[in-house]
Amino acid sequence: MKGEIKLKKRYDHKRRLLKEGEYQRSDGRYEYRWKDKAGKRHSIYDNDLRGLRDKKKDIINKSIDGVYRGNSRESLNDFYEIWKDIKRGIRDNTFKNYIYMYERFVKNDIGKIKIVDIKRSDIKSFYIYLAEKRKLKISTIDCIQNVIHQILELAVEDDYIRYNPADKAMKELKKTYNDVNKIKSLTIGEQKIFEEFIHSSNRFRIWEPIFSIMLWTGMRVGEVLALQWDDIDIENRLINVNKTLVYYSKGKGVGNTYAINDTKTSAGTRKIPMTEKVRIMFIQQKELTKNNNFKCLSKIDGYSDFIFLNRFGHVLNSSVLNKTLKRIIRACNMERVETLKIGDKLLPYFSNHTLRHTFTTRMCEAGVNIKVMQSILGHSSVEITLDIYTDSSEEFNRKELEVLSNFFERRG
Repeated sequence: MKGEIKLKKRYDHKRRLLKEGEYQRSDGRYEYRWKDKAGKRHSIYDNDLRGLRDKKKDIINKSIDGVYRGNSRESLNDFYEIWKDIKRGIRDNTFKNYIYMYERFVKNDIGKIKIVDIKRSDIKSFYIYLAEKRKLKISTIDCIQNVIHQILELAVEDDYIRYNPADKAMKELKKTYNDVNKIKSLTIGEQKIFEEFIHSSNRFRIWEPIFSIMLWTGMRVGEVLALQWDDIDIENRLINVNKTLVYYSKGKGVGNTYAINDTKTSAGTRKIPMTEKVRIMFIQQKELTKNNNFKCLSKIDGYSDFIFLNRFGHVLNSSVLNKTLKRIIRACNMERVETLKIGDKLLPYFSNHTLRHTFTTRMCEAGVNIKVMQSILGHSSVEITLDIYTDSSEEFNRKELEVLSNFFERRG
């Protein structure tokens, strides 16, 4: 046809027809050249023509999907820096926690891997390593997953990878650890043993106010540790919860830091009525501080005059409280072993958060209104409260039915 430009046919050394973009080099290797949608030139090579065409087919498929980036060197850390610059729409303290989690656990590990080389199995293996070797809680790993997933989603949106390898990466791990790490509340009997022991123990009575206040208010540990004396209205029996203390641990003796953040949710800012027990504990803590001449030396983000301090005048943290609980439980059980009777039980090991869960359970057992429970606990939605209520109610109902069953068995 007149005016039509005919392309000259090209052949390799074996007289095989070469298609558009295919070349055979002087060293015998085959090359395929093409331009991406941005006009950038790319080349791939193979010793065999069939092998080259297999690679070419993969490139064409990826180009259709819009995900080819050639020999991209961008690592997860590179995309983390981009994500950090453009991320919006989350609370400031949540963002700070994300930054801390990534730089503490991810940056010097899987963060160094090129984004195009990360597979779902790599993500899963990394999470198993964090759980089994680093001994991180599933809730902590879930926070890390949130960050990694968002960063990889950015790589998907920018056409560097076809799918997000972090999708559902926590599913099996959560299923495996969920039952093991499920927060349990203390029974009424266990709670009584714990309270009586710290009250009567000369060694541990100094810890009675803080643990009793946590146990009888359901406050989160960070909320309790952030309390200042100005937040406490003894006369009107009110606790003003308006902030939380966050502890950033970087390892033993490696620049650990504290920060004051807003409460976990807007509903977390609240006023909690004091029971008589709680009022007495605050008075006891004030006397304890005065008698031991404790003076607050901590100043965090402009805040000072914190209520709960160590003997050096510095604020406490969750790790210290958990270690103290272990020592208290161990001492309590050692004392009980000597006088243990048939049917008596030892105190189980538990954490700070168990005290919050125990308070919630006691409210459920007492029939406290769900909306009142939500307000006192500072839950952002009633659904969260209902989830805990359902768990507690099921356990309570089971025990009540056991009592009923035992009653009929005795009558029979």
